Amino acid sequence: MVGMEGYEVRVMEWEWPIQDSHESHRERAALLRPILYEIMAQEGGGSSLVHEGRALSLNISNGGMLILMDQAPRVEQVLKVYVPTPVAIAETPTLAEVRWTRMLPFGKSISCAAHFVGVKFMF
Repeated sequence: MVGMEGYEVRVMEWEWPIQDSHESHRERAALLRPILYEIMAQEGGGSSLVHEGRALSLNISNGGMLILMDQAPRVEQVLKVYVPTPVAIAETPTLAEVRWTRMLPFGKSISCAAHFVGVKFMF
């Protein structure tokens, strides 16, 4: 299908499955802030840094966050996210597990793709 400005619109990319979840979705609070993250890899009982970057947090709850990233980490990947705190100079590093990702179908190129990434805090 061709959009208004000649861009190809892929309707199927917007058809994200909706699944019943038995997990309780705690109250979420909007949190629109740039955050730092590190992608960690497990090697021989320890973890090592694989990649670091910036993302945009969209919302947060006691159990996790929704972030917008320029890449899609694999599901179950462990990230170290630096969660913003009310004090501007303090950021709390927290381990989080990627639970799901969804690519936003904007742009003509994969190189400028954006991804919603749902992470669950690891306690």
